[in-house]
Amino acid sequence: MQTPRLPFDLCLAYGQWQGSGRHENLPRGAAAAAAVCAQYAPLVRVPLVEQNQDESSGPRQSLGRSAAQGESRRLARHAARRLERTQLVAGRTAARPKRAASPTQARTHSGVRRWDAIFAQFLSAQQILAASGARRVLTAGGDCAVDVAVIDYLNAIHPGLRVIWIDAHLDANTPATSPSGSFHGMPVSAIFGRAPEPMRAYLGAPIEPTRFRYFGIRVGDVGDFALQRELDLKLLDLAAPIGPGPVHIHFDLDVLDPQEFPYLAYTDGNLAIDAAIALVARIAREADLVGLTLTEFAPADDDAARAGSQVIARLCEAAL
Repeated sequence: MQTPRLPFDLCLAYGQWQGSGRHENLPRGAAAAAAVCAQYAPLVRVPLVEQNQDESSGPRQSLGRSAAQGESRRLARHAARRLERTQLVAGRTAARPKRAASPTQARTHSGVRRWDAIFAQFLSAQQILAASGARRVLTAGGDCAVDVAVIDYLNAIHPGLRVIWIDAHLDANTPATSPSGSFHGMPVSAIFGRAPEPMRAYLGAPIEPTRFRYFGIRVGDVGDFALQRELDLKLLDLAAPIGPGPVHIHFDLDVLDPQEFPYLAYTDGNLAIDAAIALVARIAREADLVGLTLTEFAPADDDAARAGSQVIARLCEAAL
Protein backbone atom coordinates (compact mmCIF):
# COMPACT_ATOMS: atom_id res chain seq x y z
CA MET A 1 0.00 0.00 0.00
CA GLN A 2 1.43 3.38 -1.01
CA THR A 3 2.04 5.89 1.78
CA PRO A 4 0.02 9.12 1.25
CA ARG A 5 2.13 12.11 0.26
CA LEU A 6 2.42 14.67 3.03
CA PRO A 7 1.89 18.39 2.28
CA PHE A 8 5.47 19.39 3.20
CA ASP A 9 8.67 17.50 2.39
CA LEU A 10 10.34 18.16 5.74
CA CYS A 11 9.25 19.14 9.23
CA LEU A 12 12.32 20.67 10.85
CA ALA A 13 11.89 20.57 14.62
CA TYR A 14 14.25 23.37 15.62
CA GLY A 15 13.66 23.94 19.30
CA GLN A 16 16.47 26.45 19.86
CA TRP A 17 15.78 28.55 22.94
CA GLN A 18 19.21 30.13 23.43
CA GLY A 19 18.43 33.07 21.14
CA SER A 20 15.52 34.31 23.23
CA GLY A 21 15.62 36.67 26.15
CA ARG A 22 12.60 34.92 27.76
CA HIS A 23 13.30 31.29 27.10
CA GLU A 24 11.78 29.54 30.11
CA ASN A 25 8.72 28.02 28.37
CA LEU A 26 10.10 27.74 24.83
CA PRO A 27 11.28 24.10 25.15
CA ARG A 28 7.75 23.00 26.11
CA GLY A 29 6.28 25.03 23.26
CA ALA A 30 8.81 23.73 20.75
CA ALA A 31 8.02 20.13 21.66
CA ALA A 32 4.28 20.74 21.33
CA ALA A 33 4.69 22.58 18.01
CA ALA A 34 6.85 19.78 16.62
CA ALA A 35 4.21 17.20 17.58
CA VAL A 36 1.60 19.12 15.59
CA CYS A 37 3.81 19.87 12.59
CA ALA A 38 4.93 16.23 12.35
CA GLN A 39 1.43 15.44 11.05
CA TYR A 40 2.24 17.39 7.88
CA ALA A 41 5.78 16.27 7.01
CA PRO A 42 8.49 13.79 8.00
CA LEU A 43 10.01 15.03 11.26
CA VAL A 44 13.74 15.64 11.73
CA ARG A 45 15.05 17.25 14.92
CA VAL A 46 17.94 19.70 15.11
CA PRO A 47 20.19 18.52 17.97
CA LEU A 48 20.18 20.98 20.84
CA VAL A 49 23.23 22.23 22.69
CA GLU A 50 21.69 22.96 26.06
CA GLN A 51 24.97 23.17 28.00
CA ASN A 52 25.97 26.56 26.59
CA GLN A 53 24.65 29.14 29.07
CA ASP A 54 25.64 32.61 30.08
CA GLU A 55 26.02 33.74 33.67
CA SER A 56 22.74 35.65 33.87
CA SER A 57 20.00 33.16 33.05
CA GLY A 58 19.05 29.77 31.70
CA PRO A 59 18.76 26.24 33.04
CA ARG A 60 21.60 25.16 35.27
CA GLN A 61 24.39 23.59 33.27
CA SER A 62 25.51 20.08 34.11
CA LEU A 63 29.05 20.90 32.99
CA GLY A 64 31.31 23.66 34.22
CA ARG A 65 31.14 26.86 32.18
CA SER A 66 34.46 26.32 30.39
CA ALA A 67 33.68 22.65 29.77
CA ALA A 68 30.24 23.56 28.41
CA GLN A 69 31.70 26.07 26.00
CA GLY A 70 34.28 23.53 24.90
CA GLU A 71 31.52 21.00 24.20
CA SER A 72 29.57 23.56 22.16
CA ARG A 73 32.64 24.39 20.11
CA ARG A 74 33.29 20.69 19.51
CA LEU A 75 29.73 20.23 18.28
CA ALA A 76 30.04 23.28 16.04
CA ARG A 77 33.21 21.92 14.45
CA HIS A 78 31.55 18.52 13.98
CA ALA A 79 28.46 20.11 12.42
CA ALA A 80 30.59 22.18 10.04
CA ARG A 81 32.48 19.10 8.85
CA ARG A 82 29.24 17.14 8.37
CA LEU A 83 27.71 20.07 6.49
CA GLU A 84 30.56 20.21 4.00
CA ARG A 85 30.47 16.42 3.47
CA THR A 86 26.70 16.50 2.98
CA GLN A 87 26.91 19.30 0.45
CA LEU A 88 29.58 17.49 -1.53
CA VAL A 89 27.41 14.36 -1.71
CA ALA A 90 24.29 16.35 -2.61
CA GLY A 91 26.10 18.56 -5.11
CA ARG A 92 25.15 21.69 -3.19
CA THR A 93 27.59 24.53 -2.74
CA ALA A 94 25.46 27.55 -1.84
CA ALA A 95 25.90 27.27 1.93
CA ARG A 96 29.57 26.32 2.00
CA PRO A 97 31.80 28.89 3.69
CA LYS A 98 32.99 31.68 1.41
CA ARG A 99 35.86 32.64 3.71
CA ALA A 100 37.71 31.16 6.62
CA ALA A 101 35.53 31.27 9.75
CA SER A 102 36.16 28.33 12.01
CA PRO A 103 33.82 27.60 14.93
CA THR A 104 36.75 28.40 17.22
CA GLN A 105 36.88 31.88 15.73
CA ALA A 106 33.09 32.06 15.91
CA ARG A 107 33.03 31.71 19.68
CA THR A 108 34.94 34.97 20.09
CA HIS A 109 32.24 36.95 18.30
CA SER A 110 30.90 39.61 20.66
CA GLY A 111 27.36 40.88 20.94
CA VAL A 112 25.40 37.59 20.78
CA ARG A 113 24.51 35.76 23.96
CA ARG A 114 24.98 31.97 23.99
CA TRP A 115 26.65 32.23 20.59
CA ASP A 116 28.43 28.85 20.69
CA ALA A 117 25.18 26.90 21.02
CA ILE A 118 23.35 29.04 18.46
CA PHE A 119 26.10 28.61 15.88
CA ALA A 120 26.38 24.83 16.43
CA GLN A 121 22.62 24.39 16.03
CA PHE A 122 22.56 26.60 12.93
CA LEU A 123 25.22 24.40 11.29
CA SER A 124 23.29 21.25 12.23
CA ALA A 125 20.12 22.71 10.67
CA GLN A 126 22.01 23.50 7.47
CA GLN A 127 23.30 19.94 7.32
CA ILE A 128 19.79 18.49 7.77
CA LEU A 129 18.33 20.79 5.13
CA ALA A 130 21.09 20.07 2.62
CA ALA A 131 20.68 16.30 3.08
CA SER A 132 16.88 16.40 2.83
CA GLY A 133 16.46 17.70 -0.70
CA ALA A 134 13.16 19.19 0.52
CA ARG A 135 11.31 21.65 -1.71
CA ARG A 136 8.70 22.59 0.93
CA VAL A 137 9.78 23.03 4.54
CA LEU A 138 7.64 23.31 7.67
CA THR A 139 9.64 24.48 10.69
CA ALA A 140 8.61 24.23 14.33
CA GLY A 141 10.61 26.62 16.52
CA GLY A 142 12.09 27.60 18.86
CA ASP A 143 12.88 31.28 18.77
CA CYS A 144 12.67 33.44 15.65
CA ALA A 145 16.33 32.97 14.73
CA VAL A 146 15.66 29.37 13.64
CA ASP A 147 14.48 30.81 10.33
CA VAL A 148 17.92 32.02 9.22
CA ALA A 149 19.06 28.57 8.06
CA VAL A 150 15.64 27.74 6.58
CA ILE A 151 15.28 30.93 4.53
CA ASP A 152 18.86 30.64 3.30
CA TYR A 153 18.15 27.09 2.11
CA LEU A 154 14.87 27.95 0.41
CA ASN A 155 16.37 31.04 -1.22
CA ALA A 156 19.04 28.85 -2.84
CA ILE A 157 16.55 26.39 -4.38
CA HIS A 158 13.65 28.72 -5.21
CA PRO A 159 14.78 31.64 -7.40
CA GLY A 160 12.82 34.79 -6.62
CA LEU A 161 11.79 33.62 -3.15
CA ARG A 162 9.72 36.17 -1.27
CA VAL A 163 9.56 36.32 2.53
CA ILE A 164 6.52 37.51 4.48
CA TRP A 165 7.55 38.20 8.09
CA ILE A 166 4.45 38.04 10.31
CA ASP A 167 5.57 39.24 13.74
CA ALA A 168 4.89 41.87 16.38
CA HIS A 169 8.61 42.76 16.32
CA LEU A 170 10.94 43.89 13.53
CA ASP A 171 13.75 41.44 14.52
CA ALA A 172 16.20 43.58 12.54
CA ASN A 173 18.91 44.37 15.06
CA THR A 174 22.55 43.39 14.52
CA PRO A 175 25.10 42.44 17.20
CA ALA A 176 26.23 46.07 17.09
CA THR A 177 22.75 47.55 17.63
CA SER A 178 21.00 44.98 19.84
CA PRO A 179 20.44 46.21 23.41
CA SER A 180 20.05 42.63 24.69
CA GLY A 181 22.37 40.51 22.54
CA SER A 182 19.50 38.03 22.04
CA PHE A 183 19.73 36.53 18.57
CA HIS A 184 15.97 36.19 18.13
CA GLY A 185 15.99 39.96 17.62
CA MET A 186 18.45 39.70 14.71
CA PRO A 187 17.21 37.18 12.08
CA VAL A 188 15.86 39.79 9.66
CA SER A 189 19.20 41.54 9.48
CA ALA A 190 20.87 38.14 9.07
CA ILE A 191 18.89 37.18 5.97
CA PHE A 192 19.87 40.54 4.44
CA GLY A 193 23.57 39.78 4.76
CA ARG A 194 24.09 41.33 8.21
CA ALA A 195 24.51 38.07 10.17
CA PRO A 196 27.35 37.78 12.68
CA GLU A 197 30.55 37.35 10.69
CA PRO A 198 31.15 33.64 11.48
CA MET A 199 27.60 32.74 10.39
CA ARG A 200 27.76 34.97 7.32
CA ALA A 201 30.53 32.79 5.96
CA TYR A 202 28.10 29.85 5.76
CA LEU A 203 25.21 31.72 4.16
CA GLY A 204 24.40 32.08 0.49
CA ALA A 205 23.07 35.15 -1.31
CA PRO A 206 20.98 37.46 0.89
CA ILE A 207 17.30 38.11 0.30
CA GLU A 208 16.56 41.13 -1.85
CA PRO A 209 14.77 43.78 0.25
CA THR A 210 12.17 44.22 -2.50
CA ARG A 211 11.13 40.59 -1.95
CA PHE A 212 10.43 41.03 1.75
CA ARG A 213 7.29 42.24 3.51
CA TYR A 214 6.45 42.80 7.16
CA PHE A 215 3.02 42.19 8.62
CA GLY A 216 1.83 42.90 12.15
CA ILE A 217 4.92 44.76 13.43
CA ARG A 218 4.35 46.98 16.46
CA VAL A 219 7.58 47.02 18.49
CA GLY A 220 11.22 47.66 17.65
CA ASP A 221 14.47 49.14 18.91
CA VAL A 222 16.34 52.06 17.37
CA GLY A 223 18.51 49.61 15.42
CA ASP A 224 15.48 47.75 14.09
CA PHE A 225 13.91 50.85 12.64
CA ALA A 226 17.25 52.08 11.31
CA LEU A 227 17.66 48.93 9.20
CA GLN A 228 14.06 49.11 8.07
CA ARG A 229 14.65 52.66 6.82
CA GLU A 230 18.02 51.85 5.27
CA LEU A 231 16.68 48.90 3.25
CA ASP A 232 13.21 50.40 2.73
CA LEU A 233 11.52 47.29 4.11
CA LYS A 234 7.83 47.60 3.33
CA LEU A 235 4.64 46.36 4.94
CA LEU A 236 2.40 43.79 3.27
CA ASP A 237 -0.43 45.56 1.47
CA LEU A 238 -3.56 43.49 1.97
CA ALA A 239 -5.34 45.47 -0.74
CA ALA A 240 -2.83 44.26 -3.35
CA PRO A 241 -2.60 40.72 -4.77
CA ILE A 242 -0.05 38.46 -3.12
CA GLY A 243 1.12 37.45 -6.59
CA PRO A 244 2.46 34.15 -7.93
CA GLY A 245 5.83 32.58 -7.22
CA PRO A 246 7.56 31.00 -4.21
CA VAL A 247 6.82 32.47 -0.78
CA HIS A 248 8.05 31.68 2.70
CA ILE A 249 6.03 32.73 5.75
CA HIS A 250 7.73 33.45 9.03
CA PHE A 251 4.99 33.36 11.66
CA ASP A 252 5.92 34.46 15.17
CA LEU A 253 2.98 33.57 17.39
CA ASP A 254 3.53 36.73 19.43
CA VAL A 255 1.85 38.63 16.61
CA LEU A 256 -1.43 37.25 17.95
CA ASP A 257 -3.69 39.08 20.38
CA PRO A 258 -2.70 37.78 23.85
CA GLN A 259 -6.33 37.97 24.91
CA GLU A 260 -6.99 35.15 22.42
CA PHE A 261 -3.58 33.46 22.49
CA PRO A 262 -1.89 33.98 25.88
CA TYR A 263 0.75 31.24 25.47
CA LEU A 264 3.56 33.71 24.84
CA ALA A 265 6.70 35.18 26.34
CA TYR A 266 6.11 38.51 24.57
CA THR A 267 2.58 39.90 24.42
CA ASP A 268 2.88 42.84 22.03
CA GLY A 269 0.67 41.59 19.19
CA ASN A 270 -2.94 42.39 18.39
CA LEU A 271 -3.77 40.14 15.41
CA ALA A 272 -6.94 38.08 15.82
CA ILE A 273 -6.51 34.33 15.36
CA ASP A 274 -9.17 34.14 12.64
CA ALA A 275 -7.50 36.99 10.73
CA ALA A 276 -4.14 35.22 10.98
CA ILE A 277 -5.60 31.96 9.69
CA ALA A 278 -7.25 33.79 6.80
CA LEU A 279 -4.00 35.55 5.87
CA VAL A 280 -1.96 32.32 5.78
CA ALA A 281 -4.70 30.64 3.73
CA ARG A 282 -4.77 33.56 1.30
CA ILE A 283 -1.01 33.48 0.79
CA ALA A 284 -1.11 29.71 0.22
CA ARG A 285 -3.96 30.15 -2.27
CA GLU A 286 -2.47 33.00 -4.29
CA ALA A 287 1.24 32.04 -4.22
CA ASP A 288 3.43 28.95 -4.08
CA LEU A 289 3.94 28.53 -0.35
CA VAL A 290 7.27 26.70 -0.03
CA GLY A 291 8.01 27.40 3.62
CA LEU A 292 6.19 28.05 6.88
CA THR A 293 8.03 28.62 10.15
CA LEU A 294 6.15 28.85 13.46
CA THR A 295 8.05 30.33 16.39
CA GLU A 296 7.99 31.57 19.99
CA PHE A 297 5.29 29.25 21.37
CA ALA A 298 5.74 29.53 25.15
CA PRO A 299 2.98 27.71 27.07
CA ALA A 300 3.39 27.77 30.83
CA ASP A 301 2.14 24.21 31.38
CA ASP A 302 0.86 21.15 29.54
CA ASP A 303 -2.75 22.37 29.48
CA ALA A 304 -1.63 25.60 27.82
CA ALA A 305 0.48 23.59 25.36
CA ARG A 306 -2.56 21.54 24.34
CA ALA A 307 -4.74 24.63 23.94
CA GLY A 308 -2.16 26.54 21.91
CA SER A 309 -1.44 23.51 19.75
CA GLN A 310 -4.97 23.71 18.37
CA VAL A 311 -4.17 27.12 16.88
CA ILE A 312 -0.87 25.83 15.47
CA ALA A 313 -2.79 23.02 13.78
CA ARG A 314 -5.18 25.55 12.24
CA LEU A 315 -2.22 27.55 10.88
CA CYS A 316 -0.73 24.41 9.35
CA GLU A 317 -4.08 23.48 7.79
CA ALA A 318 -4.39 26.98 6.34
CA ALA A 319 -1.03 26.57 4.63
CA LEU A 320 -2.13 23.52 2.62
